[in-house]
Amino acid sequence: MSLRDLLDKQEITENLTRYMRAVDRGDLDTLRACYLPGAVEEHGGVYSGPAESYVDSIARTLTHPRSVTTHVLSNVLIDLDGDRADVECYVTAFARVRAGDTLTVARMVDVFERVDGRWGVRHRRLLWEWNHDMSTNEGWIFGLLAPDTSVLVRGAKFPDDPVYKP
Repeated sequence: MSLRDLLDKQEITENLTRYMRAVDRGDLDTLRACYLPGAVEEHGGVYSGPAESYVDSIARTLTHPRSVTTHVLSNVLIDLDGDRADVECYVTAFARVRAGDTLTVARMVDVFERVDGRWGVRHRRLLWEWNHDMSTNEGWIFGLLAPDTSVLVRGAKFPDDPVYKP
């Protein structure tokens, strides 16, 4: 494997990681930038079409101040072929919704392309693997972490999260 291959794989992995952070923080500009112009999103049977329209369809939910999600990326496999890459990764997602908490595992099977020197998603297929719905009981490790939860420093939505501040 060449140094160029390693750098390409790192750039693709960082794109995937930025995508997850953008979803969790409600950072729509960064989310859109992960896709190439004209990209396609097939989101596990609940959406299929232009990626730009997909982002538009979830924007309100992602940016809602009470929206809580955590997406964890794992098992990233990247097969390079010049300016194209076939990419598979697992995503474990926690989401707090009105009905309770939910834990989901999915896979993203992507085609990435390098256009004008930048790697981006050309076509994404999300495949659901499993889900577990839980009752909401936020006790912060049964009160062991912080009996007084007002002392906890919490994450926030874009642009208020500390990751966006110097």
